[in-house]
Amino acid sequence: MASEEEVLGKAYDSRIVRRLLSYLSPYTLQVGLAMVAIVLKAGADVLGPYLTMTAIDKYMTANPGASHSFLSRLLSPEPLVGIAQVSALFLGVLLLGFLFEFTQTYMMQWTGQKVMFDLRSQLYRHLQRMDIAFFDRNPVGRLVTRVTTDVDALNEMFTSGVVSIVEDIFVLAAILAIMLTKNWRLALIAFAVMPLIIFVTQVFRKAVRDSYRRIRVAIARINSFLQEHVSGIIVLQLFNRESKSYKEFEAVNAQHMEAFKDAILAYALYYPVVEGLSSVAIACVLWYGGHMVLGHVTVLGQLTTLGTLVAFMQYAQRFFRPIQDLSEKFNILQSAMAAAERVFKLLDTEPKIQSPKVEKVPAGPGRIEFDDVWFAYRHIPVEKDGKVTPGNEWDWVLRGVSFAIEPGETVAIVGHTGAGKTTLISLLLRFYDVQQGAVRIDGVDVREMNLQELRRRCGVVLQDPFLFSGTVANNIQLGSAHVTREAVEKAAEEVNAADFIRSLPEGFDSLLQERGNTLSTGQKQLVSFARALAHDPRILILDEATSSVDTETEFRVRDALTRLVEGRTSLIIAHRLSTIQRADKIIVMHKGKVREAGTHQQLLASKGVYWKLYQLQYKDQELGAPVAIAQASPQPEAQAD
Repeated sequence: MASEEEVLGKAYDSRIVRRLLSYLSPYTLQVGLAMVAIVLKAGADVLGPYLTMTAIDKYMTANPGASHSFLSRLLSPEPLVGIAQVSALFLGVLLLGFLFEFTQTYMMQWTGQKVMFDLRSQLYRHLQRMDIAFFDRNPVGRLVTRVTTDVDALNEMFTSGVVSIVEDIFVLAAILAIMLTKNWRLALIAFAVMPLIIFVTQVFRKAVRDSYRRIRVAIARINSFLQEHVSGIIVLQLFNRESKSYKEFEAVNAQHMEAFKDAILAYALYYPVVEGLSSVAIACVLWYGGHMVLGHVTVLGQLTTLGTLVAFMQYAQRFFRPIQDLSEKFNILQSAMAAAERVFKLLDTEPKIQSPKVEKVPAGPGRIEFDDVWFAYRHIPVEKDGKVTPGNEWDWVLRGVSFAIEPGETVAIVGHTGAGKTTLISLLLRFYDVQQGAVRIDGVDVREMNLQELRRRCGVVLQDPFLFSGTVANNIQLGSAHVTREAVEKAAEEVNAADFIRSLPEGFDSLLQERGNTLSTGQKQLVSFARALAHDPRILILDEATSSVDTETEFRVRDALTRLVEGRTSLIIAHRLSTIQRADKIIVMHKGKVREAGTHQQLLASKGVYWKLYQLQYKDQELGAPVAIAQASPQPEAQAD
């Protein structure tokens, strides 16, 4: 994750800038008003010294009326009246400056928030479309950073960076033009320190650039560390790792602090140095300009007056401030360009699994077929020159798997951990695509079906039930318009969940915390069953749905299963063999292959892999288990069913 955060990018990349500007197109009016306000604000900023010069030269020198500016001819010849007029103009210019600054700030902040809203919405919609393999490769912390931190960096560029740079450029250009027009000699004196300021700015920019890079890397590591250790807080406390974890966090946090301290040092040195150099320039202007005023020196036919000297000193002060701002805004632009590059890289990543352009719709009642399916999540890694890289050979998880589930049939899949059971579900729902073979529903390859239509046909109950923040009813309905409140309550009744739901303070309207942490695992599982039933799927898929529940809840779940599978094509994956003994067919997976298939009694009689699994699971529960199993006699667990 840190490798991407270390990339700084250019301060200006025309390709990225053009793409960013496209997000401003819906808000052209607001941006136009902001730009007009910026130009007018820049003009108001440079009028102050000009008014001061006019007042001094016309009313406050030994030679009144020395000013020959256009404004001086419009002012009253009476000193007190004229000074009042200039003061009123000065106040009016300040008020206009405040108005223009408010306009451009409000418009750009408003536009920036709109753009960030659009960009975040686009990112979230894009993430929803991405295939599961994409999330396998990209940590959640990295994706969250793209939607939050990187978008915030772009917001800062839109609302502060670009606006300030445009305003600073206009102010610099106006001051430069006025100073060179009024007295080019004094202007050159004021600009004499510019080479030194440029040099200091370059050194500062490089130092801060490195600090900002280290800060971003440290923030990325802090986010990753917090996500991992907060998610695993139970294990952390269980094994008394609080102190060790705290020390590890202190080390990561210290990297962030040190990077910030270096940035603070750079700023603490840069601003005083620039202020000092600008003070030297102003002192030189005062010294040289004073000689010109006292010597009545003329430049380009204009007498160097006291008002001109005072105005030059004010202009010199205002000239160096934008230079300081530009150096800081340069780093904002650089960070924003890097953030934009990462965001656009994410947006340009196309999902590998999409609905086909020409879609087919299965017309049958729900027959499922796996036809010679070969699948692997990754290539076998190979070591070369001390580095481990993916090789050319697939690390097969499924090897030539073929079986069929007839409409209305209940088929259970069992096998050791890693046999490929859950992978079958992922392929059926097309979270991944097979490398060889095909998965079909009613004769139609799932790769030829619309993804939403495919998943709408299936109701899934997972081993680890996931509940969202919100009410119990909303978690069952999941925003589906066709699932009514009556359907929600009926589904809860049928899966034996209604009793505990109604015992909650607000019943079906009770609010759940994140991941449903206020409920027990068994209660969450029952809500998941109700969710699947409420959506009335044609195909029901249960993935280890009873592996995490207690015995009492398991009996309630098994009772609910009878209602769930009725009239539906059902695929059940289970480690607890007690839940699948009544299945129409049991398929035994072993090392990615189908090793056995048949009913519970048939598989026990064959004494194969299923017989061994059954013996291992129940040998401590049955008297004389080896003999009983060998003879396939009735077992207590089977009788309980």
